[in-house]
Amino acid sequence: MKASDVDSDLVRKLADLLEETGLTEIEYATDSWRIRVVRSAGSTPAAAPVTNSAAAANNPAPAQAASTTEAEESHPGAVTSPMVGIVYITPEPGAKPFIKVGDAVQEGQTLLLIEAMKTFNEIRAQRAGKVTQILVEDGAPVEYGEELLILE
Repeated sequence: MKASDVDSDLVRKLADLLEETGLTEIEYATDSWRIRVVRSAGSTPAAAPVTNSAAAANNPAPAQAASTTEAEESHPGAVTSPMVGIVYITPEPGAKPFIKVGDAVQEGQTLLLIEAMKTFNEIRAQRAGKVTQILVEDGAPVEYGEELLILE
């Protein structure tokens, strides 16, 4: 997809949605293409088209700007958000949480849910371990790449 092929109305709608929701990034995809609109603090949204979704899936998104202090570096056991959305620690209001600090989890176990575009996505453990920290609150918005919990 060339920049001239980008649907400017779609980009405007996505940019308006960013502004309306206060998010900094949104991605929209079909079977053959996807588009990501990103807004940096104090800037206007910009579109970044990706044409081949298979190639995009094999090439992770570019890392955000590296932090300057060691304290802000990512923990090696961090489970990060694969998308922008709202995080839920319980399967439904009033239910027991999927996990709590101190729990031992198995590979593939559901850790939490992220609601994105009215779809609930299960975030599963990529490996077995012990939950040492939960870094998000139930119902809070999360960004792509944001640390959700620490699994050691």
